[in-house]
Amino acid sequence: MSFTEEQLQRYSRQILLKEVGGKGQKKIAEAKVFLIGAGGLGSPAILYLASAGVGTLGIIDDDQVDLSNLQRQIIHSTQTVNRPKVESAQETIAKMNPDVKVNAYTGRLNSGNIMDTIKDYDIILDGSDNFATRFLVNDAAFFQKKTLISGSIFRFEGQLTTLKPHHTDDGPKPCYRCLYPEPPPPGLVPSCQEAGVLGVLAGTIGILQAAEALKEILGIGESMAGRLLIYDALEMRFQNVKVPKNPKCLLCGPNPSITELLDYEISCGLPVND
Repeated sequence: MSFTEEQLQRYSRQILLKEVGGKGQKKIAEAKVFLIGAGGLGSPAILYLASAGVGTLGIIDDDQVDLSNLQRQIIHSTQTVNRPKVESAQETIAKMNPDVKVNAYTGRLNSGNIMDTIKDYDIILDGSDNFATRFLVNDAAFFQKKTLISGSIFRFEGQLTTLKPHHTDDGPKPCYRCLYPEPPPPGLVPSCQEAGVLGVLAGTIGILQAAEALKEILGIGESMAGRLLIYDALEMRFQNVKVPKNPKCLLCGPNPSITELLDYEISCGLPVND
């Protein structure tokens, strides 16, 4: 593909990077990224992926914009309160970068629709707000050999990792179940509605998710696969922890017992984007 003069100007600062260049910008323009949630994590990730020129963004969310969202869900505005989040996000992207195609999905992922929904995308960004979706997405990404970039936030702490157990060139990589074998019982972990969250924390982790996605698209830098980044906003401290593959993992281990998608009870107990 060739770029117009307007596109060359729009992406000029990015193209100047020797790790990107024109060939890299073409990869970005041809990339397809699927984002689960247009909330606290999805908002900054969507904005930066769109501004970078990612050609196709798929966005799924079943919620409407609420006034309490605006403290951290920066893709929305007071004018879009009570409107579907996917519509609000799509409208913002259209104003910011008309190069980007947005596929908007209003609804919730389940074992019956997720495989068809994500099949045409290269990378998945998970910004969901419940364990049921998080485990479902991990399993579906594993079965379809999709790279999954997972972020979570809670109060003043955020976490980030990249999950691609299907990539074994430089050693085995874990899936989400290697870190957390099973979802906790509903209600065990308080939601952000109950415990609160610092709004800017969502921006920090969401932007890091976008950065990881661009690195994966371009094939540059060191992947977060096999590592967990922990960010403490109060201490302004980042920790990088190695996460090994669990040889007894029920999904990605050598003797898996999970061979099909499972539906778990939805609970807003996951410290993710709300």
